[in-house]
Amino acid sequence: MPPQTPAARRLVVKVTCGPEDAERSNQGLTVAATAVLAGAEVSLWLTGEATWYAVADRDVDLGLAGATPATELVDVVLASVGAGSRVVACTQCAARRGIVETDLREGAVIAGAAGFIEEVLGEGVQALVY
Repeated sequence: MPPQTPAARRLVVKVTCGPEDAERSNQGLTVAATAVLAGAEVSLWLTGEATWYAVADRDVDLGLAGATPATELVDVVLASVGAGSRVVACTQCAARRGIVETDLREGAVIAGAAGFIEEVLGEGVQALVY
């Protein structure tokens, strides 16, 4: 069987941190955006402090010299929502922060663990957690 191309394989990236672990957070966002640009369908799950990346009018500054701003990286994934990618804020994480669907950036959604499990157990899916 020939190797799968990025478009034939779905990538689920879960970012579990925000500015409190800026380099790890930025790495997850960078991987997600790069995969989209390579033609993959990407499901970007935001948990913990990373949940703020899904909120409209909220620019989270990671303060990393030489790094693409977090908002721009999430924008890349959001721009691909119509092509099968998605940006998901964790249900519990959003609730703990008082974030509701109407607070989210256009194209982002709130979903729970059952949705995450369904995605990562799909055929041909690669999951990465940062």
